[in-house]
Amino acid sequence: MTIFYKAFCRTYQKVMYMGGFMLPWRSKAEQISGGGALMKLPAFLKGKGLCKPLIVTDETLVKLGLVQPLIDGLAAEGLSSVLYDKVVPNPTIDNIEDGLKLYKDNGCDNIIAFGGGSPMDCAKGIAARDAKPNKPVAKMKGILKILKYSKITKITAIPTTSGTGSEATLAAVISNPKTHEKYPINDPSLIPHHVVMDPLLTVGLPKPITSTTGMDALTHAVEAFIGSSNTKATKAQAIEATQLIFQYIKRAYDDGADLEARNKMQRAALLAGKAFTRAYVGYVHAMAHTLGGFYGVPHGLANSVILPHVLEAFGEKAYKKLAILADAVGIQGSTEQKAKAFIQAIRDLNASMDIPTRITGKWTIKEEDLPTMIGRAMKEANPLYPVPQIWNYDQFYTMFHKIM
Repeated sequence: MTIFYKAFCRTYQKVMYMGGFMLPWRSKAEQISGGGALMKLPAFLKGKGLCKPLIVTDETLVKLGLVQPLIDGLAAEGLSSVLYDKVVPNPTIDNIEDGLKLYKDNGCDNIIAFGGGSPMDCAKGIAARDAKPNKPVAKMKGILKILKYSKITKITAIPTTSGTGSEATLAAVISNPKTHEKYPINDPSLIPHHVVMDPLLTVGLPKPITSTTGMDALTHAVEAFIGSSNTKATKAQAIEATQLIFQYIKRAYDDGADLEARNKMQRAALLAGKAFTRAYVGYVHAMAHTLGGFYGVPHGLANSVILPHVLEAFGEKAYKKLAILADAVGIQGSTEQKAKAFIQAIRDLNASMDIPTRITGKWTIKEEDLPTMIGRAMKEANPLYPVPQIWNYDQFYTMFHKIM
């Protein structure tokens, strides 16, 4: 990788950063918060004149009975709803098209995303296709391919995990099973209009989901903070999210019924989502997306495993900012000592929650897949992501081997 290409990447990132100040960010979505917040949503929607939502979720949440109270609550307010519950982990183009057909055929006028990142990504994709009916999903890949702010249907996000931050972001991550691609659609018009933060919905999360989604949120906060496109607001959001996760993730993992911990983790995920939707993510996410596309590795797990390896590889390029995060969680020492201790603290958190250090088992990475995977990771990340150090093919190759 030449010095000229690196200069091009940095120039591109600077232009995107400056251009971000001119975009119409939906930074203050209306929120309904607290235990039992879910049941306040029907009256809220009715008050907004929204009559027929498409509920986008997955079969597991329906079988667990978590969605039915919402359906019943809507009916009690005289609002009918349509259920689309076929969303899969790493939602596909087919998910979006199937959901869009239901939305149109039933005359829906808003969308409720109920679940983790996958239903939210799918819901955003449906809204995007509704606003741009002549543009296929594959053509929306990348940045600012929608820009239909007034035509986007109202989206309400109801997170049932505390990790993706999708309830606050401009991103929808979509998979194409035919090509094994997984890519983000990034557009400010996709930021949800309303958010329901009900910690009761996260109480029953299995421990592995609690841990990996929580570490996903930490990845968002850390990657946003160590990049070069921060604003005053995103710095504060990333720092607070990091503090909350270090303080409460293990509590939520150990005792799923700890409502204070669940509530704080929801706030951390929201803050981290706000931070990275403006300041971007980095190479951890670029690699995680390829692992999801090729092998179906859950996104939170991939981020959890990759994060400490990537931070360590950045070395002194990231020490100063990592030291600031270390200060925020009470780690002391010199700049280098604090940065290294912060990385070790992430490893310790992973270990305390039985998160592995490698991607193994049914998700074994194949050597013959690496050239395509690395190419896609590089295409996603460069020149957009404002990472501390710009990597070439060989550096990505080394990193993939560290997690194999």
